[in-house]
Amino acid sequence: MNGASREALATARESLDALTDNTSVDAAKLAEELAAVTALLQREVSLRRVLTDPSQPGEARAELAGRLLRGQVGGETVDLISGMVRSRWSQSRDLVDSAEELANTADLTAAQHSGDLDDVEDELFRFGRIVASDKELRAALTNRSASASAKGQLLHSLLGGKAQPATERVVTRLVTQPRGRSLEEGLESLSKLAAERRERMVAVVTSAVPLSDRQKQRLGDALAKIYGRPMHLNLDVDPMVLGGIVVRVGDEVINGTISERLEEASRRMAG
Repeated sequence: MNGASREALATARESLDALTDNTSVDAAKLAEELAAVTALLQREVSLRRVLTDPSQPGEARAELAGRLLRGQVGGETVDLISGMVRSRWSQSRDLVDSAEELANTADLTAAQHSGDLDDVEDELFRFGRIVASDKELRAALTNRSASASAKGQLLHSLLGGKAQPATERVVTRLVTQPRGRSLEEGLESLSKLAAERRERMVAVVTSAVPLSDRQKQRLGDALAKIYGRPMHLNLDVDPMVLGGIVVRVGDEVINGTISERLEEASRRMAG
């Protein structure tokens, strides 16, 4: 997002945080309603253009949103969306992207309130690995000819009762309403959002063998010192690593594997 949209999203995030800091607010219900508004804005292109029209006063746009939504969703959702359309947006699509992010954040906040956010983070990561290794499953979840209902039922059979409710909800929204994103991109975005919810970064750690609890603790502490923030470790095992570990934090890769050192030695000999 650029300029105005980035500022508008930052304001919306602050409003959501202020609202959900009050644990009496049903964050899961808020997420459901925000997701419904997201679907409406995605479907009704002319509506979102009107709600982001810079030639109209912000208050007029907010009043229109209130009239449309009042009675359809709760007061908290009306206030959040009204505040969002009162802001200025660089592109009308940015409003939809931001409403979707707020919906996912609200669901992750619900998990945080119930003490289940760690589980949700891990489940999102594990589900991503399962999809990556199962071509038939990925094909079924990304099949454009399959209905959203069929995809939802498939996900419920996979995740229902086996994963946290918040995990099933955010993954189901991603799969049934991909909005032009790949499944992998969407899952990675959800994982990052979950990590941000706990004000910590995500490190994807690949090792030849499972790490011990002590090794995980030492690695987490070392990475926290390097990046200046608490670090959540998503652990993966790959025998091809040939010893050592590979750590990816965002776009940065820290490679300490035997295979990497062998390749480097071969390159030097060839040179």
